[in-house]
Amino acid sequence: MPIFPTQYSTLSAAALNIHLQDNYGLTGTTCRLLIRNVSDTYLLEDNTEKYIFKIYRDAHRKHTEILAEVELLNILKAGGLNVAYPITDKSGQQLQQFNAAEGIRYGVLFSFAEGEPVYDLSPEHLQTLGHAMAHFHNISSKTKLQYPRHEFTVDTMLLQPVGVVAPAFKNLPDEYAILKDLSNKVAEKINSFDTSKISFGYCHYDFLPKNFHFEDARTLTFFDFDFCGWGMLANDIASFYVHYFMETTLNKITMERGDADFQLFIDAYREVRPFTDEELVAVPYLGFAFWVFYLRFQYDNYDDWSNTFFNDRFLRERIRILKLWAERHFSF
Repeated sequence: MPIFPTQYSTLSAAALNIHLQDNYGLTGTTCRLLIRNVSDTYLLEDNTEKYIFKIYRDAHRKHTEILAEVELLNILKAGGLNVAYPITDKSGQQLQQFNAAEGIRYGVLFSFAEGEPVYDLSPEHLQTLGHAMAHFHNISSKTKLQYPRHEFTVDTMLLQPVGVVAPAFKNLPDEYAILKDLSNKVAEKINSFDTSKISFGYCHYDFLPKNFHFEDARTLTFFDFDFCGWGMLANDIASFYVHYFMETTLNKITMERGDADFQLFIDAYREVRPFTDEELVAVPYLGFAFWVFYLRFQYDNYDDWSNTFFNDRFLRERIRILKLWAERHFSF
């Protein structure tokens, strides 16, 4: 009997453990599924070492896109940036191939990012982060990858997502009208920027504290480059700014503290790499685009991510957040 068409399989952790032991020359390891998501994440460990094994889905990341992510991480590691980097197996390969029920899936074994996420960042944490992000951008702005990654443009960040998510708002026409109006205005503003004063390169595009671990205030490791692509490097600063917007919106810290902390981060970044006034002005607009881009991601991956929170209530709340963002940062 042929295999019935499958949308999303979950590979056996026990079988993966044997496969990875054989291919990487490891012994005494255990393997367990940590996250079943748009890509699946497994923890591989023995008594002394930990690794992360990530398996991608073709519906989310094509083979060449995975190769580009691996290529970028190798370049960043060679440039001295602390990243969770791809491990090479005994045959010299960094991608593993699996004939899963839905077709070929690819996996990568990554070094483990020691430490933990820090949400209440001290001045020392912020200085370390600012220096490290600027170091990343110094490398990524001079890099041209052999394999393609997507580009962050007004179209891909704003206009396309607004069109794609339209069916989700069938019961919320007023909220959709707000989303479309604000997105069009932000797109117009971004298109007006003087790009000669803005740096471009490969962005991480998800620089929230969950995606970098501190071992101590002076040592951090970046990971989860799943969204990485080409665009304005200010996109990364904008994605980090989202953290402070939410911290202040949820009253975890005061507005004054949030503004001061973000400025400490910008000052630290500028100690390593220029960040123009034009780029700083762009941050709120690119931050709005980040929210809209991510809304499409949540919509596109509803079936496979099991994000049952994606409903009318969630969408109302998301439009409320976008309105609040616009009221706080925009004059139109």
